[in-house]
Amino acid sequence: MEDANHNNRFFRWMVVQAYKHDGLLHRQWSPAYLTEETDDYWALSSRASLVTESDGRRWMTKEHAVFILFKNKWMNIICMMKDGGGICYYVNVASPTILDSGFLKYIDYDLDVKLFPDSTIKELDEQEFERHVLTYGYQPDLTSAVKKSFSEIKNLMAENAFPFKEKDVTLIYQKFLDENRPLTLPEDVVPKK
Repeated sequence: MEDANHNNRFFRWMVVQAYKHDGLLHRQWSPAYLTEETDDYWALSSRASLVTESDGRRWMTKEHAVFILFKNKWMNIICMMKDGGGICYYVNVASPTILDSGFLKYIDYDLDVKLFPDSTIKELDEQEFERHVLTYGYQPDLTSAVKKSFSEIKNLMAENAFPFKEKDVTLIYQKFLDENRPLTLPEDVVPKK
């Protein structure tokens, strides 16, 4: 992001786009707020997002969330804050995310892992991945990178490493709330009745 706009909160709202291996748009999220950027990741936050699927279907997320998009790791994580407490982590095995023409973009490689607040881990979409290996003709080195990331994700969850620490995600989300409080005028500027 250009430095001139980096600290202006109105320029920090970004759209995330997920593609499939064939280059077609798979899913897009309405703008979320760029709460934090490091050399390793972008962290976006939202109270809710409008999700548009490739077939045009649209739906709204219900939870407050932090979306961690890694620049060099084959994964990204949606950290969903549950009303009853705790965070549910939905991890996409995906290409590293890039910033392209103002959009954060990645290729979704099907495999997903979900970590529930009670520490239950559920592996998802393994059959879809195996089908797409054939359909899209994933090369052996790509298949290897995806499987390696799938294993790494489960290890990070077991180690309670970033971003699978509730405290880390909560701090990022609180920063989003603090930076997006309604603007108030100083008392000496407020018109008198």
